[in-house]
Amino acid sequence: MNTLKIISYNVNGIRAAIRKGLIEWLAANDFDIVCFQETKAQAEQIDNALFEALGYHCYWHSAEKKGYSGVGILSKTKADKVVAGCGIAVYDEEGRILRADFGDLSVVSAYFPSGSRGSERQAFKMRFLADILPFAEQLKEKRPQLVICGDYNICHKAIDIHDPIRNRNSSGFLPEEREWMDRFFEAGFIDSFRHFHSEADRYSWWSYRANARNNNKGWRIDYHAVSKALRTSLRAADIYPDVRHSDHCPVYVELLDVRHKI
Repeated sequence: MNTLKIISYNVNGIRAAIRKGLIEWLAANDFDIVCFQETKAQAEQIDNALFEALGYHCYWHSAEKKGYSGVGILSKTKADKVVAGCGIAVYDEEGRILRADFGDLSVVSAYFPSGSRGSERQAFKMRFLADILPFAEQLKEKRPQLVICGDYNICHKAIDIHDPIRNRNSSGFLPEEREWMDRFFEAGFIDSFRHFHSEADRYSWWSYRANARNNNKGWRIDYHAVSKALRTSLRAADIYPDVRHSDHCPVYVELLDVRHKI
C-alpha cells in the first residue's frame, strides 16, 4: 500500500525561506503534503507558481495583521475540502488553523501562540490552549483519521529541551503548558516522533542567540499529533535539523495512505 509523506515546517517568513532555498529543497524531495506555519505573508504576497511548478496545490490562511503569523498547506493531491480557522474569531484573525480534507484523512496546519513576549501573550496562549483542546476533540470525533501538525510552542517533556532545569519557568516549558500537552495526548492523539524515537537531543527550534543551533541548544516544539485511529498506519517519523531556512527545522511523518476507506 502507498504511503503519505507529510512535512510540517515553521518557516519564520515564507518569502525569507524561499530566498534561502526552500523551493530547491522541496524540489529535491517528494513530500505529498507540506504544512507551513508563520508564513508572515498575505496570500497574494506568496508566489504560488513556485509551488505549483513542483506539482502542489496551495492553500493559505493569513493573519489580518500583515507580516504576522499565518499558516499554509501544500498538497500534491487537490483537497476535497479546505477550512480556514477554528471558528473562534480572536484566533482566526491571527491565521493559526488551516484544515484540508483528503478523502477520509484530515490534516491541520496549526500555529500555537507564543507566550514569550510577556504576561498578556502568555494569558492569550493559555486561553488558546483551553479552547483548542475541545476543538481538536470535536474534530477528531467528526474526522477520526486526523493529523494536527505544526508549531505547538511547547516542549512536552524534559527530554524535549536542552536545559529543563534553567528553563522550568520559561514560556514553552511551564508546568501548566506541559500538563496541557498531557491532556491533549490523553485525549486520543499520538506524538508521532516519540512513537518511533526515545533518544534525547532531538530538537526542532533553536534561538538565534549564542550560537544555539550549532551547539544544539534546542527545543522540540514542532509536532505531528496523529489520532489513535491512525496508530497502525504510522510508518516513520523524523526531524531534519540540517535543513536551515528558518530558526525551526522541518519535522516529518509517514503514514499509510488512508485517504480512502480501508
